[in-house]
Amino acid sequence: MTEPTTITVEAGSPYDVIVGRGVLAQLESVLPPTVAKVLVVHAPPLADHAQALRERLAGRVEVLLAEVPDAEGAKRVEVAAFCWQIMGQTDFTRTDAVVGLGGGATTDLAGFVAATWLRGVPLVQVPTTVLGMVDAAIGGKTGINTAEGKNLVGAFWAPAAVLVDLDLLEGLPQNEILAGFAEVVKCGFIADTAILDLLEADVTRATDRTSDEFRELVERSIRVKAEIVAEDFTDVGRREHLNYGHTLGHAIEHAERYRWRHGAAVAIGMVFAAELSHLVGSLPAEQVDRTRRILASLTLPTGYPLGRWKTLLATMQRDKKARAGMLRFVLLDDVAHPRVRGGIDESMLFAAYQEVGE
Repeated sequence: MTEPTTITVEAGSPYDVIVGRGVLAQLESVLPPTVAKVLVVHAPPLADHAQALRERLAGRVEVLLAEVPDAEGAKRVEVAAFCWQIMGQTDFTRTDAVVGLGGGATTDLAGFVAATWLRGVPLVQVPTTVLGMVDAAIGGKTGINTAEGKNLVGAFWAPAAVLVDLDLLEGLPQNEILAGFAEVVKCGFIADTAILDLLEADVTRATDRTSDEFRELVERSIRVKAEIVAEDFTDVGRREHLNYGHTLGHAIEHAERYRWRHGAAVAIGMVFAAELSHLVGSLPAEQVDRTRRILASLTLPTGYPLGRWKTLLATMQRDKKARAGMLRFVLLDDVAHPRVRGGIDESMLFAAYQEVGE
């Protein structure tokens, strides 16, 4: 077994992201020494893993289990209140800890619960999907959804550690793996072109969870996020670049009532952002084509019904990146050269969407 890789996120209180196989065994060592209770927040498919954690930590800490709905169904205030209730009824203190065990929605919820209970308790994230490993569990963004949109309620709360155990991907359907690769592709287009080269060289090996290429892509994506978050923890500048493809992507998720995988929606959002970048004269046409080609090789969607534009536009106008009613988008001047641009005429937005519309 190769040794784990440690990537330090220098944001606020620095913390380590430990990547490898079998690194879940390090959970006890990364918990703060003051912890007496741990709330493990997990989705139903991970009940066995949660119980195994309870047994592993037996004698060291008291482990409480909070089983929450799968996927975006977890990111509701009612579910957060359920977790708070468990914590209140068990005298959960500020020196106890929350563990988020699951995909991106679960870690978003667990982080929000940790950030809000007693104004903040220690958090350890254990992502179990590609999306969670390369994006959601890293960076300290937490949040829940409302009827008006995705992630509109949340807090910045850095974890004490993140354990990226690649063994936890065993048994995950390949379409779930591929959906998570949308965030990997995003990291390639906004920062690390070697990611795109690896995907284009051999997409089969790149998406084989047992290959060296797969691990390299996970680690490269984590390093992209770690480096950006270290510069801009509270999302007032460069961190916005991580939202490439997400403005339209989040609107699609909302339109689909969160029944779509996040990666599928973001894939379409990246095609839209690439088309818009080209229309404003900053991105060469061959890079738009490259975007479609790479996403298609991952069997991710690149189009959405043309007739949904007005609904999507109304949702985007409530996006958290908007300022004073003005939509702002992350665009590319070229690969690895993102920027935020606002004030784009609505007719140009629609023209870009027509290239996406089916």
